[in-house]
Amino acid sequence: MTQTNAVPVVALDAAAKHFGPVKALDGVSLSVAPGECLGLVGHNGAGKSTLVNLVNGTFGPTSGTVRFPGGAGGVRSVFQELSLCPNLTVAENLAMAHPGLKGIGWRRPARAEIAASLDAVFPGHGIDADAEVDTLTIAERQMVEIAIGFAPRGGEARLVILDEPTSSLDEGIARQLLAHVRAFCAKGGAVVFISHMLGEVFDVCSRIVVLKDGKVVADRPTEGFTRQGLVDAMGHVAAEATGQQVARSELGEVILKAEGLEARRGEVVGLSGLAGHGQAAALARLYLAQTSDWRGGPQRAVFVAGDRPRDGVLPLWSILRNMSVSVLGRDARGGLVDRAAERALAEDWKMRIGIRTDDVTNPILSLSGGNQQKVLFARALASDAPVVVMDDPMRGVDVGTKQDVYAMIRSEAAKGRTFLWYSTETEEVCQCDRVFVFRNGQISAELTGEDICEERILEASFEMQEAG
Repeated sequence: MTQTNAVPVVALDAAAKHFGPVKALDGVSLSVAPGECLGLVGHNGAGKSTLVNLVNGTFGPTSGTVRFPGGAGGVRSVFQELSLCPNLTVAENLAMAHPGLKGIGWRRPARAEIAASLDAVFPGHGIDADAEVDTLTIAERQMVEIAIGFAPRGGEARLVILDEPTSSLDEGIARQLLAHVRAFCAKGGAVVFISHMLGEVFDVCSRIVVLKDGKVVADRPTEGFTRQGLVDAMGHVAAEATGQQVARSELGEVILKAEGLEARRGEVVGLSGLAGHGQAAALARLYLAQTSDWRGGPQRAVFVAGDRPRDGVLPLWSILRNMSVSVLGRDARGGLVDRAAERALAEDWKMRIGIRTDDVTNPILSLSGGNQQKVLFARALASDAPVVVMDDPMRGVDVGTKQDVYAMIRSEAAKGRTFLWYSTETEEVCQCDRVFVFRNGQISAELTGEDICEERILEASFEMQEAG
């Protein structure tokens, strides 16, 4: 519960941050009080990450002020783009953020502290403190990063900034996090909760601030918003998801059959179930099977990664080059890149999918996480590959863009393209024509039509169906 008349943990007064002519943040004033969970929402590129970087000290403001009346100690950030060191263990990653763990014998207390924090936030997590981070799933890595954010680390967390914290978590694990956030705030802690999952924002936040083009356009208690009112304040009217599946008789021939899955031409096939039950591994094997012909030939499959830093963006390249890399061979002239065609393609997809940049030759890392994800979609959809493989691809993508992408997927499927789509979000899975639910590395159910619903997916996620 927000503590009335309490000294704020952080207060911004007309804070602005400019990058050359770009006003990433433009005169923002807000404060966060002890006991408050502040929801920070807005479309990709609205200024949310810049605001976070002002609060955590990554950037200084171009103008205005950022104050910590009670001191800056205990301010923690959990980033959308995970910042763990993959070659270190879970405990070693905690130690890097813990100034008190020094000298001989630091490993034992590091193991104990991260294990206790994981237990508190994610009961039954099953993560070994001695496991190297690069052996963990993306969901487990996100859990570790969150647990480090809430860990004592020689002091006490006073403000924890959570940037898209549930983007890789299944619904059950996300509920554990939301319960911990409520408990943390009830004890006087403060949280800034950034998410495109509007249901979670309404569920856990006591107040919501809407950013648009670097400015605060709405700031009021959560009960003062409706879902549609919040979407309207963000500045994008998002159509409701239709979830219209295509009749089996309208689908083409079977073009892929492996791993117990089957996909037809023009079909959108979903992989679902609790995170970490073999979906991502099966998807990777299916993709590699479609692309492992060393002899060349037409491109048979493209991949849209959810784990952008590891599997998606080429960080040293421009937005344009990241987008066009899938079609360089197709659009080449005499074995040379056609620069005019490459630029035209990038500008076309920038407009079609709404990538927020003034210049497609800017570095890919100049974009927000959600806009980077749009580039990965453009890379895949611009190609001629008949199969598009998507591994939880909507991580960090705003609600309006999601609806646009759903429509693009349906349009491409109607032209005969096949989609294999793993998602941790039930809403997305319900866009599919057929869904295979995984449990313990095996397919526990195949759902079609009206059976593609949250109840049946959860049922199959927890209990294998009887044979026959």
